[in-house]
Amino acid sequence: MRKSRIAPLAFVLASAFAASAASAETVKIAWIDPLTGFMAPVGQNMARSWQYIAERATKEQWAGKDITFEIVPFDGKLSTQESLTVLKSAIDQGIRYVVQGNGSSVAVAISDAVAKHNARNPGKEVVYLNYAAVDPVLTNARCSFWHYALDINADMKMEALTAYMAKDSSIKKVYLINQDYSFGHAVEKSAEDNLKRKRPDIEIVGKDRHPLAKVRDFSPYISKMKAAGADTIITGNWGSDLALMVKAAKDAGLDAKFYTYYAGTTGVPTAMGDAGADKVHVVANWIPNDPSTTGGDIVEDFAKKYNDDYYAMQTHVGIKMLAEAIKKVGSTDPVKVASAMGGMKVQTLNGEVEMRASDHQLQQPVFIGVWSKLDGKDVKYGQENTGYGWKSVARIDSYVASLPTSCQMQRPGKS
Repeated sequence: MRKSRIAPLAFVLASAFAASAASAETVKIAWIDPLTGFMAPVGQNMARSWQYIAERATKEQWAGKDITFEIVPFDGKLSTQESLTVLKSAIDQGIRYVVQGNGSSVAVAISDAVAKHNARNPGKEVVYLNYAAVDPVLTNARCSFWHYALDINADMKMEALTAYMAKDSSIKKVYLINQDYSFGHAVEKSAEDNLKRKRPDIEIVGKDRHPLAKVRDFSPYISKMKAAGADTIITGNWGSDLALMVKAAKDAGLDAKFYTYYAGTTGVPTAMGDAGADKVHVVANWIPNDPSTTGGDIVEDFAKKYNDDYYAMQTHVGIKMLAEAIKKVGSTDPVKVASAMGGMKVQTLNGEVEMRASDHQLQQPVFIGVWSKLDGKDVKYGQENTGYGWKSVARIDSYVASLPTSCQMQRPGKS
């Protein structure tokens, strides 16, 4: 009798365990960005940021108790060809979600490659979450159903930045310097157009483009800025290109304000130090010191775990949106998840954001920060142990920075 009772019970428990194991699923996400070369420090920080949020989402069951998120890093080497090679490798391994952000030229190639793969391989579709490549073409002429832009694009950033700059009557002479590729060109054009419209009295006294991640000495460029009498510099530079330029400006004693897209990225805070105080500005989608935002606990925990700064809020909204979509459709199938993300609203570290369905450009607030000394009040969270951080001086609502799109998106099953 005892045996007859135990056997059915064991069968039931085994069946329940098997069903639970079958329903548990790991969502692998291929991370493709530089882990070697001049931009490796930025890439390494980004990889850690994605891994940290993926672990947090799994622990807190953002997509449900049976879903685990795993980041699988691939070194794209800031090269279009290398990135496409590792993209193919990721797809061959069965990975259905891809994230990338460093380099708009790489992003365009990945977006196109994903769209072509999906058209040729129904049932094996891949979704691309772009967290930092902000060339506006990605959500305009080259938009794709499979591409989702988590950051604010270059035109949106410049719209916000120049709206703030327009109020500063001390700005008279502006110098533009940018990396010589699609993103840098977009920043340059947008700066010219916006300044002409908002402050036609401002004179653009110089423009320079330089090779991406190849210049080691920016002193010749700084000399040109000083000779031109520039009182303000606008740049979309990032990574070592911005850190080295800011260092050269400090060494040369250039007394000018900097308006930047990426002064908060790895290496730049250390290069600025106290010399950047009250001079260097950044436009961003999140500043943890702004009273309207959340995420201070993440900043503190990330620093303890990695001895590094958490600043890429896009990693949070990316996993959050993916998790919410998976939970909504009850599936990790990329086609269903992609369809759910279009038009979706989620609560993230900078408030409620919306993935605009027409072009898959995330609509979100924009912040302007100025490099300032830590005071425990307006500037509680610093960067790179410099004793300085970003004081939020402006918060611009989503609708103000929002721009129209020329995207004519082709959706699956429709021609």
